[in-house]
Amino acid sequence: MGHTEHILVTGGSGRLGRSVVAGLLAAGHSVTSVDQHLPEAPEPGAKYLAVDLMDTEKTFEAFASVRPEAVISLAAIAVPFSAPEPVILKTNATIAHNVTAAALAAGCRRIVLASSPTVIGYGAPAGWLPDSFPITEDTIPRPWNAYGLSKLVAEQVAAMFAAEYGETARFASFRPCYVIAPEEWQGAPTQQGHTVTERLEDPQLAAPSLFNYVDARDVTDFLLLLLAKMDSIQNGSTFFVGAEDALATRPLSELLPHYVPGSEALAAGLTGTAPAFSIERARTVLGWEPKRSWRTELVDQPKPVLSH
Repeated sequence: MGHTEHILVTGGSGRLGRSVVAGLLAAGHSVTSVDQHLPEAPEPGAKYLAVDLMDTEKTFEAFASVRPEAVISLAAIAVPFSAPEPVILKTNATIAHNVTAAALAAGCRRIVLASSPTVIGYGAPAGWLPDSFPITEDTIPRPWNAYGLSKLVAEQVAAMFAAEYGETARFASFRPCYVIAPEEWQGAPTQQGHTVTERLEDPQLAAPSLFNYVDARDVTDFLLLLLAKMDSIQNGSTFFVGAEDALATRPLSELLPHYVPGSEALAAGLTGTAPAFSIERARTVLGWEPKRSWRTELVDQPKPVLSH
């Protein structure tokens, strides 16, 4: 994919979407962002369409007018429990299906859907332990809320269309870790409202996500590689996309047992800066390497934490 392409991004006004639109433009592609709302600060050079992606007819019309060569779908209700459970399930599952079907109808043959690490089911009130750490794409998903389930449905939508279209169209999904936008390294609030530094200084803030994170620009680099190599990878593939370290100042072998009951033995191998989620598949299959970590990007580094 050395040549420039017309790429449609859904959810381009969101936290990850803004970086993806900017990164695709910087790589020389033409970009149309389709979102419910137009962004407050549009990227010069991108086209923007305001479309309710829950509306099947309007979604098909928008995609037919754009006729993209590739689609990256980020649009969704992005935070668990931020709407009633049936609304989250219906919205995210419907958007995944509408977008994929509309892209195919418009002649697009490469479609990437955003999923989430939450499909794995960590934090389940009834208790949760994986078979092993680090968590990989082979770890069995056990979502416990509508958000995690809706993202697993998005992965299944990609797999379903791959089963229907065979090799005539290419599909993939990816699970971006807790996304940190460039301005958040400078102290802007993260998705949860606190700063990255606060998240590092108080492990309770990052523990619900098992200390995962990723720089939005590294996700964009991943997506550029994925689009370039989609013809050669297994159709319907899923990838974890995260930083190569954990968002923590202490090893997860020490931290996880405090927050994931019964994980002492499983987490024992997560020494040093090792994260809970493996990015080995993205590394080996795509040759992707995250370039940024909190240690290289964070302006206000956390104060040393005294052992509790």
